Formats: sequence, structure tokens, C-alpha cells
Amino acid sequence: MNPTAQPRYATLMAATCNVLNLALPDRTFYAGQKPYSPHEFERKVQWLGQRFHSLNADVLAVQEVWDEEALRAAVAHSGLNYSFVSVPGAENGPGQTGAQGTPRVGLVSRLKVLSAESLVEFPTAAVVDVPGLGAHVRFERPPLLATLRMKHGQELQVITAHLKSKRPKFLQDADGKLVEDPDDPSTQAVASLRSLLMRASEALALRLKVVELLHRTRMPLLVMGDLNDSPHSVTTQLIAATSQVAYDKASRDTALFSAWDVQGEAALRRDVAYSHIHQGYPEVLDQLLVSEEFVATSRRAIGDVRRVEVFNDHLFEGRDRTLSDHGFVRALLRLRLD
Repeated sequence: MNPTAQPRYATLMAATCNVLNLALPDRTFYAGQKPYSPHEFERKVQWLGQRFHSLNADVLAVQEVWDEEALRAAVAHSGLNYSFVSVPGAENGPGQTGAQGTPRVGLVSRLKVLSAESLVEFPTAAVVDVPGLGAHVRFERPPLLATLRMKHGQELQVITAHLKSKRPKFLQDADGKLVEDPDDPSTQAVASLRSLLMRASEALALRLKVVELLHRTRMPLLVMGDLNDSPHSVTTQLIAATSQVAYDKASRDTALFSAWDVQGEAALRRDVAYSHIHQGYPEVLDQLLVSEEFVATSRRAIGDVRRVEVFNDHLFEGRDRTLSDHGFVRALLRLRLD
């Protein structure tokens, strides 16, 4: 072996995309929202296809899909060759009506997919009582766990996630009608607490799965998606536990790291790297977290994060539901071949 030889790498481009209520035309997804007309639908899938083409990612983690067929149409408009497109719970076909009640997450991949499963039920430790709702025992939008294999044989795992939003959770009757006054400040406070508790329990359930996957293994892991909170929030840190690394190096084994923080091309980091604008305030809700195998400074590293980019120019084009209200985040990763 030549000690002066430069290491060889395989590259992996990964991206996360909240596609904003991607549904087939003329189908109701949320009560009170008009279905897409055929014209709107075609405009939306063409726009998404163009964005997918620009991203040119090997792996796309997608959120807010009501109909898998609609995602397949958007992928077709990209002109790129993807061998795997799946949105569990949003399938269309005989006896399959797409997602109901809430949209689902999915995965689009050029890499060979060895397995894919939805994470539905919480482990007992993550179950919490939510005021007025009772025990919160399962994900509203089940994360998707997939095992992929790169061309050179390296396997890695990817979790696509979309956690509960900060939007207040008001109580409803069996017909979906509000039974609380959403204009009452005290009711608003309790409803916001419900959302926080639900998101926190989802984050803990996801954390327990991350520990299960990473503890004393060398399998690289990516967690991508709309986590509905910032990288250093309590709920995100429930999933990642990055802060523990500062005083406990052994915790790297099960920690996750924001790709923004560990990217090698630091000159590309910019203050404008937000992925969502809420009431005029920029936020980073769409995240890409990596295990220590992608952290160059780790002695267990088998790769690194070269750069992270956010595609958010469309956020200034107004409230157009045929676009998306989230920026798309893309990371260039490397894995060593030797």
C-alpha cells in the first residue's frame, strides 16, 4: 500500500423536499381546501420535476405526499432515472385511495433499496398523555426507514421524517369540527402545548430508533426531513443528542450531527441558509442529520460532508400552492472506497 496515495471516494447526493400537499387532481385532501384542478396539478408536477432535475440527487426524502402516483408524475417530469419511488400509506390503485387524514413521507432513489419500512407505533418509553387527547402512541406521519446499497457495495440507512408541526392542536368532534374556541388565548396556549408534547414524543420515539440503529454499529445513517423545529431546539436535540458529545466523547456512537455544522467547505455556509419563512421570520425546519461516519474529525469516519446547499428562491414568489412553502436542502456526501 502506498502511504502517499490519496484516498478514493464515492459520492452521494442527498436532498430533502417538503413538496406541500402533493395530491392528484380533483381529490380532496384537507377539508376546506379546494382540490387541485388538472391545470394546477400539471403545473405543480412540472415545477417539482424541474426542481428535482436541478437537485440531481441520488436520494430524495420527500414529505407531504397524498398520492404516490402524483410523486411518480413529478419524478417523470424531472427527466432523471430513478429506480425506486415509494410513499407507504399513499399508494394508488385498486382498493388504494392514497393518504387519508394527513399526508405521508416517501423516498426516491437511484441506489438499490434493500428494505423499506414505516415506523408507526411508539415504543412504550415514548408514549405521553396529551391533555384532552389521551395517550399519544403512534406517529401521525410515520417515518420511513430504508437500507440502501451504493454501487461500490457500501450500505447505509436513511430515515425520512416529518414531525408534528407547531400549529396549535385544537380538539375536534368525530366529524372533524372544532369543539374549542381557537380565538381564546388560554385555549390557544393549551392547544400549542398539545402540539409540543406530540412533537416531543415523536422525537423521542425517533431517537430510540436511532440509538437502536447506531449503538455499536458502523452502519452510516442519514435522517432527513421536515422536523418542524430548528437544529438546536429541544425536540431536534432529542433526536440527535449532538450536545452530549461536548462532554462525553463516547456518545458520538449514537449521536447525529447537522450536516450544516460538519460540512468541509465552510466558506459555503451563509446566514441566509433558511428553509422556511413563517410570518416573515426565516427558519431552518428542513434538516439533514448524519451519523459520525460522515464526520471527518471522528476516528470512526468513513466519509465526510463536503457541502450543504439550500434551494429557497421560490419562497419569495408568493403563496402559490403549486410551488412549495419550504426550501429544498441538498448535501454532497463522500464515502471512502478503501
